[in-house]
Amino acid sequence: MSQTVVLGVIGSDAHVVGITILEQAFSAAGFDVINLGVQTSQEEFAEAAVAHDAEAVLVSSLYGHAEQDCQGFHDVLDAEGVDALTYIGGNLAVGQDDFEQTRETFEELGFDRVFDSETDPEEAIAALRQDLQLTTMEAERATISS
Repeated sequence: MSQTVVLGVIGSDAHVVGITILEQAFSAAGFDVINLGVQTSQEEFAEAAVAHDAEAVLVSSLYGHAEQDCQGFHDVLDAEGVDALTYIGGNLAVGQDDFEQTRETFEELGFDRVFDSETDPEEAIAALRQDLQLTTMEAERATISS
């Protein structure tokens, strides 16, 4: 059984290359990927997560305004009854000097994992497999069946 992830770029951000790479990497790893594209609202993430019974919601942001875009994000997910892991990654803050501080900020906003813009997709895939408690055998089966 394939695991579904919802992926998109939040807010007014129009950077598409990163999510295209993530979509290809997660698909190749055996996940069903629902790519919402760029300039995605919080509500669109929630609606897609419900419609596709997603195990994870992956938020991308590269223009440095993710904190503003993600205020209340988990409240929106909760209101829609979304029970999924939430990851965020990219260039999350303008002048991001101390990523550990940025990580803490987004963890306080409710994200399960926070990645910087230098993270390889394989690292996020490994984290998701771990968080979903997928065994190596299940992960390989998902890859073979796709």
